[in-house]
Amino acid sequence: MSYDGVVSRYLNRPLSRPAARALAHTPVTPNAVTMFTLLLAMGCAVLTAAGANIAGGILIQAVSVVDGVDGELARLRNRATRLGEVLDAVTDRYADALIIGAMTVYAVRFESWQHAEFVGLLAVGAALTVSYSRGRIEASMRLAPSDGVFGLASRDVRSLVAAVGTVSGQCYITLVILFAVSALTIAWRLLYLRLRWRTLMA
Repeated sequence: MSYDGVVSRYLNRPLSRPAARALAHTPVTPNAVTMFTLLLAMGCAVLTAAGANIAGGILIQAVSVVDGVDGELARLRNRATRLGEVLDAVTDRYADALIIGAMTVYAVRFESWQHAEFVGLLAVGAALTVSYSRGRIEASMRLAPSDGVFGLASRDVRSLVAAVGTVSGQCYITLVILFAVSALTIAWRLLYLRLRWRTLMA
């Protein structure tokens, strides 16, 4: 089961697909691209935490784009594997934690808001739970991927929000927004599944 959010559909995929086609005839493997994406997230985190918010924000969106290259490359080569899927999912979670953690450090060091650490903790917890909720839905429910259940604040949308907020130097407010939309997404998915289950049982 796969799902592309609106940002992936109209911004990320038009960039990641040509990149995957360019790599299709090289020795580069999908798993190598996955690990490169994680390294890119690490670099993004270092720059953001050090105060280079514009470069860091640009790299947040770059991570989002490059994150789609490994899957595209695997499909082009007909080499999609369960290991690759798990590796991609695990590194995505580390990337999310690195980026939100770096935004939190930036908010603490360079902004005047109070309790930025607490807000960052809420944001990273909610972001990881959103991803976990999607994984559980995909693993246990036979639902066609749709904007209805996945699209309220999918990872591509959250990444773009994080990128814009970081570039603008407003990491604290952005962390609040990321927490809010992630919490709403989790609540909506639970409500959606409850209503869907009732419909199926009626």
